[in-house]
Amino acid sequence: MWVRVLGSAAGGGFPQWNCACPPCRAVRDGSRPCHARTQSSIAVSPDDRRWFLFNASPDIHVQFESFPALHPSSGTDSGRAVPLQAVVLTDAELDHTLGLLLLREAGGIELHATEPVHDTLYDGTSLLRTLDAYCPVKWQRVVPQADVPLGNGLSYRAFDVPTTKRARFGTVEGKGQGRVVGYRLTDERSGRALVYLPGLQEFTDAVRDQLDDCACLLVDGTCWDDDELIRLGMASRTAREMGHLPIAGFGGSLEQLSPLPIERKFYTHINNTNPILLEDSAQRRTVERHGMEVAVDGLELRM
Repeated sequence: MWVRVLGSAAGGGFPQWNCACPPCRAVRDGSRPCHARTQSSIAVSPDDRRWFLFNASPDIHVQFESFPALHPSSGTDSGRAVPLQAVVLTDAELDHTLGLLLLREAGGIELHATEPVHDTLYDGTSLLRTLDAYCPVKWQRVVPQADVPLGNGLSYRAFDVPTTKRARFGTVEGKGQGRVVGYRLTDERSGRALVYLPGLQEFTDAVRDQLDDCACLLVDGTCWDDDELIRLGMASRTAREMGHLPIAGFGGSLEQLSPLPIERKFYTHINNTNPILLEDSAQRRTVERHGMEVAVDGLELRM
């Protein structure tokens, strides 16, 4: 399979438009080594010709333009034929779904989402109601633990990622199944698997089981510390309360992921306040010393 990291930042991107935290200042003035990032999304293909978009960020236009494989073909009558086959969602967060509205010029969109995610986008935010007024949306219901073929030996299996984050829209609360999912993508030709997990609040045994024998992991790296945003005066909730397991500290993702025998492990969905964005930071060195990598926009993987 072919994988392209279109965006590797959390909601708001890096730098965030209204933020003057140390990493945002550094990327603006060039005072420390770091790279700007758009909001998280990946594109996956079984053959380098047909592509599946995992999450549709508000930065979708610049992400598509930066990746020639997603450019429209000039060899058709309309000149608007694109190799995008479907959009696959991990959740109903705005930073993962607002890009759907920017696809409204499409003749139709195939959308893979769990029932709770679909219902939130249709009845809660009304995003899908709005989009459907411009182009037809064909909903493919995602059922956790069911294998879904994407063609040429590539398939995905969604798995539930428990969360207690308060839902801003809709009525689903608690650890209701399907609010957040991860995806295990498997290429039957190579026998290799990649797990995409941009939202992770708790590293449960069930989530851990999905990582068995995978060759690559793209995992939630939103915050370094649990109290990061509180300490900076930017929020009143911890990372965990916002649905994200911090990297550092007791029970953090670095402690739990670093021992796992996975060839390549990347942090993605990285908040603008996270010091691992600064390539010369002690936190970045700690991550790399533990065998983890930090994803960047434009990263390409061949599995």
